[in-house]
Amino acid sequence: MDEIQKSEYKKACANCGAELKFKPGSHQLSCEYCGYEEFIEQSKSSFEELELEHYLKIVGENAYTQTIELLHCKNCGANQHVEENYKSLQCVYCSEPLIREDVEQEGWILPGALVPFQLDARKAQEIFKNWVAKLWFAPNKLKRAALDPEGLHGLYLPYWTFDANLKASYQGQRGDYYYETQTYNSNKGKRTRQVRKTKWTYVTGNISGFVDDILINASERKRKEVPAKVGFWNLKELVAFNSKYLSGFVTEKYSVSLKEGHHRSFQEAKKRAYNWIRRDIGGDTQRVSNADIKLFNETFKHILVPIYISSYRYDGKEYNFYINGQTGVLSGTRPYSFWKIFFLVVFIIVIIAVIAIFAK
Repeated sequence: MDEIQKSEYKKACANCGAELKFKPGSHQLSCEYCGYEEFIEQSKSSFEELELEHYLKIVGENAYTQTIELLHCKNCGANQHVEENYKSLQCVYCSEPLIREDVEQEGWILPGALVPFQLDARKAQEIFKNWVAKLWFAPNKLKRAALDPEGLHGLYLPYWTFDANLKASYQGQRGDYYYETQTYNSNKGKRTRQVRKTKWTYVTGNISGFVDDILINASERKRKEVPAKVGFWNLKELVAFNSKYLSGFVTEKYSVSLKEGHHRSFQEAKKRAYNWIRRDIGGDTQRVSNADIKLFNETFKHILVPIYISSYRYDGKEYNFYINGQTGVLSGTRPYSFWKIFFLVVFIIVIIAVIAIFAK
């Protein structure tokens, strides 16, 4: 097992001594005080695909190659790594206070790669503000929250990705459509119509292929998943992991084990296999009665992907907003102001009443 190492070190500015933070959209660290920038040296070799069998059977599902300092949110269960002098000590999901004295060191499988942030906090705040401004009947408190830069948090989410070669043998039926003319009685006499029927043919076969980058969310919290609209990252932009990319952002540790992630990935591989089988059977429709699916040469990566999160409480209910840190796509639930809707209804009623009076 690799030697356990400390995962994070403070990156000091060589010019003024302040902390350097990752500059989204680049491969540089920058100082927000004096403007000094430092290039993040890129790995000469591509990020490594780890052999899954080795980690599951030999090292074990709880294996790690580094330790990471974590703050555990007692309200929603999220495990968050926070920089030593990070300004906010609130949970990025539910805004509950995090106590720095509760920090714990835990082992983790070191990320093999990450998708760096392409949007900085200012740009993300602008996207959020423009979205809120277009909402009808939004509470004034929500609009004020959109102007608060402290309410939006940049977060690296953990994911597992799995690759494998897949083979499967199957039995099923191929359905080919054909049409028969039927005669029926109507109010206008006898009529004819075309009725679609299916001719079924028994088939067997074999399929094989490479299953690439099955993406499994490795974060399991008590709250809703990241919306599908936001949860798409271009994995072609993955770069080899370097802890300098984490500077200035919160990093969430995976809570779905490698073993459980692998189990979920097989279910996804099974769906892909059935799609390949149906395509192989052909025809107009297909029935798959049995499929023996096998994966081999399986590899995995632990990766991190960027997202901005803002949470907001209104009238006793919590609302979450998400912005993809790579693409800028936004999704969120929103509250409605009862009083704005109420006064609009009253105004409409008054206008109708005035029109009715003058109409007389």
